[in-house]
Amino acid sequence: MKRYILFFVFITALSCKSQNDGPTKVIDIDTFKSEVIGKDVQLVDVRTLKEYNAGHIDDAINIDVLDNATFTKEIQNLDKEKPIYIYCQMGGRSNSASQKLKDMGFKTIFDYSGGYGEWSKRN
Repeated sequence: MKRYILFFVFITALSCKSQNDGPTKVIDIDTFKSEVIGKDVQLVDVRTLKEYNAGHIDDAINIDVLDNATFTKEIQNLDKEKPIYIYCQMGGRSNSASQKLKDMGFKTIFDYSGGYGEWSKRN
């Protein structure tokens, strides 16, 4: 019985991987502010151009993740060795973008989970 309990605890621990494992780190607004604002970083807004033009975080460049061909082409202009910070409106598209960036060889990806929706309400 003791073995079964230990086995269960072990399997549970393995299945509870952090969402910050691997090259993508999901960050909150406070971490985002301290690491990005006023600093020289690669900051990418992955929303549509229309959304970007309606409002965006200062110094962000726009590369629409939904336009796969353009995203793949334009993202190649960024340095894969430097950390890249991404955001969308609420976190869904940036999650998709982070996977694409990982597949393209980016080493360190920070995904701001609150997105522009949270940012615009709190700033």
